Amino acid sequence: MSRQDLAETAENASLNQNSYAKKGWLKKPSQELIVLATALVCFLFFAVTLTGFASFGNLVTMLRSIAVLGILSTGMAVVVIGRGLDLSQVSVMAISSAWVLTLMSSDMSLVTIMFLGLGFALVVGILNGWIVAFIEIPPLFATLATGLVCFGVGRWVLLSGVHAYPPKEAADFLFLGQGIVFGLPMPVLIFLVVAGVIHVFLRRTTIGRHIYGLGDNILAARLIGISVRPLIILTYMISAAAAFIAGITTAATVASMNTEIVNSTLIFDVLLVVVLGGVSLSGGRGGIVSVVVGAILIGILLNGMTILNINSDVQNIAKAVVLLAAIIVDRRLHPKDEETDKQGDH
Repeated sequence: MSRQDLAETAENASLNQNSYAKKGWLKKPSQELIVLATALVCFLFFAVTLTGFASFGNLVTMLRSIAVLGILSTGMAVVVIGRGLDLSQVSVMAISSAWVLTLMSSDMSLVTIMFLGLGFALVVGILNGWIVAFIEIPPLFATLATGLVCFGVGRWVLLSGVHAYPPKEAADFLFLGQGIVFGLPMPVLIFLVVAGVIHVFLRRTTIGRHIYGLGDNILAARLIGISVRPLIILTYMISAAAAFIAGITTAATVASMNTEIVNSTLIFDVLLVVVLGGVSLSGGRGGIVSVVVGAILIGILLNGMTILNINSDVQNIAKAVVLLAAIIVDRRLHPKDEETDKQGDH
């Protein structure tokens, strides 16, 4: 592939993405439409067959869980579109939010505390991006290692226990997770705001289009003058910021943060949402609409299986099968180009 061909590939990456999306909507159902239709079918099935599924209390609970899962998935989607992966998200979510809850017992203002928590998350994001972009360690291993470091340092230096709780007078903070605005729970509104901002960023800004170009063909992106390494760092910073927001939302909802959440299957659920929604692991394809519909489907399935009291091991098997099927479909639809499938500078 010539230099001119590489440059043209990167320059037209976002145009190809938009064209792909339009063809999907006009000529045949897109993956987003298929997943959304599946979610509606599952919702109707559970509403008819499960007692209590369609109750107001359960719907609110389900919306809150979908919101947190969706916030995490928006950040992950940005990294995956840039052909990366962030396994440190849940560690960042747990430690940064637990530290915020711990600092709330001090004399510092809530705004200062929130900025400190966000700063901690961004430091981890910068570290992730720097390791991937400059040391050129594969994202899978880099983010797995930084996640363990983040969790270990947080538990050892910043926190005094497994659980963290806000003070009783933290009504303003708790409103972020327990408040109702315009008839919607605050976590849902936060998710919609985060999703909207990142959607506009990816689709309407030059940097967002460059991220698509980065994921589509990193060599071509470099040839047309895109600062690839800083762009990689930025994607991981966005992922870390989304993890912090998800953590704060969770902590405000349940008035606590259990750092043992890092041992849960949450990061697995996030990847399932991203891939199932149509964000290609090969990079350069997908968007926030994919994340929203994927989060809705997975949220409905998890809630339904919980009400059915299905064994957690069986749930994990079901999720693993769905994820594997989604990855196989993704590989069929978007096969790797071995000529351009490279992460670092050479």
